[in-house]
Amino acid sequence: MHDRGKSDSPVVRAIPLNKTAPAVAEAGEGRGLAKGNTTSATRPGRSAGSGVPNGLDRVREVARRDKEARFSALLHHVDLGRLAAAYWAINPKAATGVDGVTWGGYGQDLEVNLRDLLARVHRGAYRASPSRRAYISKADGRLRPLGIVTLEDKILQRAVVEVLNAVYEVDFLGFSYGFRPGRSPHDALDALAVGIKQKKVNWVLDADIRDFFTSLDHGWLERFLEHRIADKRILRLIRKWVNAGVIEDGEWSQTEEGTPQGASASPLLANVYLHYVLDRWARQWRRRQARGDVIIVRFADDFIAGFEHESDAQRFLRDLRDRFAKFSLELHPDKTRLIEFGRFAVERREARGVGKPETFDFLGFTHICTKTKAGRFMLKRITTAKRMRAKLREVKDQLKRRRHRPVPDQGQWLASLVRGHLAYYAVPGNSQAVRAFRTQATRHWCAALRDRSQRHHLDWKRMDRLATRWLPPARISHPFPEARFYANT
Repeated sequence: MHDRGKSDSPVVRAIPLNKTAPAVAEAGEGRGLAKGNTTSATRPGRSAGSGVPNGLDRVREVARRDKEARFSALLHHVDLGRLAAAYWAINPKAATGVDGVTWGGYGQDLEVNLRDLLARVHRGAYRASPSRRAYISKADGRLRPLGIVTLEDKILQRAVVEVLNAVYEVDFLGFSYGFRPGRSPHDALDALAVGIKQKKVNWVLDADIRDFFTSLDHGWLERFLEHRIADKRILRLIRKWVNAGVIEDGEWSQTEEGTPQGASASPLLANVYLHYVLDRWARQWRRRQARGDVIIVRFADDFIAGFEHESDAQRFLRDLRDRFAKFSLELHPDKTRLIEFGRFAVERREARGVGKPETFDFLGFTHICTKTKAGRFMLKRITTAKRMRAKLREVKDQLKRRRHRPVPDQGQWLASLVRGHLAYYAVPGNSQAVRAFRTQATRHWCAALRDRSQRHHLDWKRMDRLATRWLPPARISHPFPEARFYANT
C-alpha cells in the first residue's frame, strides 16, 4: 500500500508516489527504465480483471511480460490518494479553465471535492468540460493555440495518465523521449549527439509534423488505445476529453480531431498515436529496408533521423510521407529537410566545392558540424538564434514593467530567469551564447533602471557590480553528451 505518513487524511498529507531510477537514454534500439509510480502488488495474469489490488507494479510487470495483454480493469487504480497526488502536483498559479475554479479555491474543501469527483467518475456521472482557447507566442512570431482545461479535468487526467503509464512505459521505444517519466530533453539531445558521433551518419532528416496536435485522428487513436486497454470506462473518459470541444470568445466549437495542447492527457495520447504510426514502423523499416546505419530520436512531434546512405534517407522520407497520409498526418513542407551532415560532411563538401554543411535545430539548439583544434570532428550545439531573441525580448519587456520596483526585487526575478536559462542551455560548446545571454540581460536591466529617471547616475561599472551581486555566472553546467549518456546506459 502507498505510505501516506501518519496523517489520518490521505488528501491533506498526500505525498508524491515513490520514484525509482531514471530512465536509460538510448540512441537507437531498445528501451530504458521508466520511473515507477506506485508500489504494492497486482495479481499476475494475461489481463487485469476485477479484484486486482490497487498497486500498479504488477500491471507494469504483466505489460512487460505479455505484449498482447489487454487490461480490462484499470479505473479502480484511480483512487482518492491518486487524485490527491495529482492535485498537489498541479502548479497553483496555472491558468483557470472555463469554470474559473482556481487551485486554491478547490483546495479549501479538498477532500470533499475529490470524493465527489471520484464518486462521479466511478458511477459514470462525470462530464468533461470544454477547454478554454488561449494563445502563446512562438519563437518565430506565430501564435500557438493552447487548450486550458478545468482544474477538475486536469486532476483526473493526471491520475489516469499515471495509471496508463504503467502499461505504456514498457511499450514505448528507446528513441522516444518526449513527455515521459524519467526522460528529459537533454536525454534526447545526448542520444542524438552520441548517435551522430558513434554511428555512420552522413545524412540527417530534420522532420516536423504539421499541426500534429490538431490533426490527430480520434478514430485511429481509439483503435490504438484498444490494443492494450480493454477497460471501457477508461476509454470512455478519454473519448469525453478529446470530444469536449473548445470555447473561444464565448463560442463553443466541436473538436472532431486533435487533442488540446496543454491538457494533461495530451502528451501521453500523442505518444501512443506516434508509437503506432511512427516509432514501431520506423523500427521495422530500419531492420528490413535500410542498407546502412540509421538512428532516430523523437521528442513529441519533432524527430531527427540520421542515415549512412543518401539512398536510405530518400527512401525513408518517401515511405514516411505515404505512412503519415494513411493516418491523417503530414510532414511540414517548410520545416522538413534532408541535409548532408556528419563526421565527413565538411571534407566531402569541401572536395565538391559546395561550402559548409547545413545546420539543423532540435530542442532549442542549432547543431553544427565543425572540428576541434586537433582536426577531429565535433558536433557543436549552440542556442538557437530565434529562441535567444525571443527570450531576450521577454526579458526586456518584463524589466520595463518592473523598473520601478526595488532593485533587490528586480535582481531576484532576473536571477531566477537567467538561472533557468543556464540550467537548460549551458552545455559544452555553448559558453559564448550563454555568456551573451547574461550580458544582454544585464544591458536590458541597466536600460530599465536608467529609464526610472532622466538624471540617473548608473554607469556600466556600477551596473556590473549589480549584475555580479544578483545574477549567476555564465558557466557550463552540463557534462559532455557521451559522459551522461554512457553513465545512464
